[in-house]
Amino acid sequence: MSTSRTQVSSLRRFLGGSGGIIVGTAVMNVCTFGFTIVAAGILDTADYGAFFALLNLLMVVSVVNMGLQATAARRIVEAPASVASIEHSILRVGYGTALAVGGGLAVLSPAVTWLLQLDSVVPALVLAALAVPTTVMGAHVGILQGEKRWAALSWVYVLAGIPRVAGLVLLWLRPDESIALFGSGLGYIAPVVLGWWILRRPRAGTGRQDAAAVATPDATSLVRETLHSAQALLAFFALANVDIVVARHVLSDHASGLYAVGLLVAKIMLYLPQFVVIVMFPSLATAHERRRAVVRGTAAILALGVACTLGVVLLAGVAADLLDSEKLRAVEGHLWLFAVLGTLLSITQLLVYATLARQGRRSILLVWVALVVCVVAGAMTSTPTELLTVMITVSVVLTGTLVAASLRADSGSVGGVVPAAPGAD
Repeated sequence: MSTSRTQVSSLRRFLGGSGGIIVGTAVMNVCTFGFTIVAAGILDTADYGAFFALLNLLMVVSVVNMGLQATAARRIVEAPASVASIEHSILRVGYGTALAVGGGLAVLSPAVTWLLQLDSVVPALVLAALAVPTTVMGAHVGILQGEKRWAALSWVYVLAGIPRVAGLVLLWLRPDESIALFGSGLGYIAPVVLGWWILRRPRAGTGRQDAAAVATPDATSLVRETLHSAQALLAFFALANVDIVVARHVLSDHASGLYAVGLLVAKIMLYLPQFVVIVMFPSLATAHERRRAVVRGTAAILALGVACTLGVVLLAGVAADLLDSEKLRAVEGHLWLFAVLGTLLSITQLLVYATLARQGRRSILLVWVALVVCVVAGAMTSTPTELLTVMITVSVVLTGTLVAASLRADSGSVGGVVPAAPGAD
C-alpha cells in the first residue's frame, strides 16, 4: 500500500512539473501530426500540397504568437513581483494584436491566394480567421511558462491536440484544403478558452522588489519587444517553411506533394523536442544559468534526433506498408534526410530563443541571410532531392555558426555576471 501511494505521489510530481509538459506536448504533437498524416491519405496530392503550404504559412504567421510568448515569459522571469501587472498588460496587448493580425490577413487574402497558387480565396480567409486564436494563445502560454505553471500549461497543450480528432471527421465528410485547415485549426480554439479560464484572476507576485519594479509595464515597450521577438522568430519559421513554398513554384504539383509528405518527418523532428525549449526558456532568461541551458538543451535535442533518425531508417518501409501509402513509398529512401533536417532546425530554434532571452540581435541576422540563400538556391533546383540538399546544407552551416555565437556570447554569464546589453551577441 505504501509503495502504491509513493508511486502515485511520484507520478503526480512528474505530471505537475516539467514531466507534464513532456506529456502535454507529446499529445499535441501526436494529434497534430496524426491529423496531417491521415489527411495525406484523404486528400489528393494537389490538395494536400495546398493544405500543407497553408499550414506552414499559418506557422509563419504564428511568430506573433511566439513573440508574445517569449516577451511574457522573459518579463515575468525578470520581475517575479510584477506578475499581476505583466499579465494584465500582456493580455491587453495580445487581444489587440490578435485582431490586427487577423484583419491584416483578411485584407491580404488575395495575395495569399496567388502566393500559394490556390484555386480560391476561401482557404486564405480561413487562415485569417485562425490567426486570431493562434495569437491569443501565445499570450496565455507565455504567462504560464514564465510563472512555471507546468501543470496548467500541459493541459493547454493537450487541448491543442485532441480537438483535431474532430477535425478529421469534418475532413472525411468533405475532403478539401479549406476543411483540412479548419479541422487542424480547431487545436487553436480550445486552448484559448482554457487559457482564459486559468488566467481570469491575476496571480500574486513573488519576491521582494521596489515600487518601480512592480509598476504596470509600458504597453509600448511590450509591443516593441514583441515585434523584435516576432521578427526573429519570423526569420526562423520562414526558414523552416520556405522550402514548401519554393517547391510549389519550382516543382510540379505531384512532386511538391511528395516533398510535403517527406516534410512531415522534418516537422515531427522539429516539434518533438519542443518541451526542451519550453522548459529551458526560464533558465535561458537567467544570466547565470544560460550557458548551461544552451549546452544541455542542444545535447538533448541532438541525442533525440540521432535516436529518431535511426528509427526512421529502420521503420520507414514498415510505416509505408502499414499505412499502405504510395506517397510514403515514393519518398521512403529520403525520409531519414528529412529527419536530419528537422533535428538541425530544432537546435536552431533553441538557439534563436536563447538569443531572445538575452535580448541579443546580431545572431538573428544570420538566420535572415540563411533564408535568402535558401530562396535563391532553392529557386534553381528542379527536383525534390536537390531542394532537400540545399535546405540541409544551409541548416548545417547556420546551426554550427549559431552554436558558436551563442556559447561565445553566454561565456560572460557564467558565475552570475550581468548579461550582455540588448543588441550584443
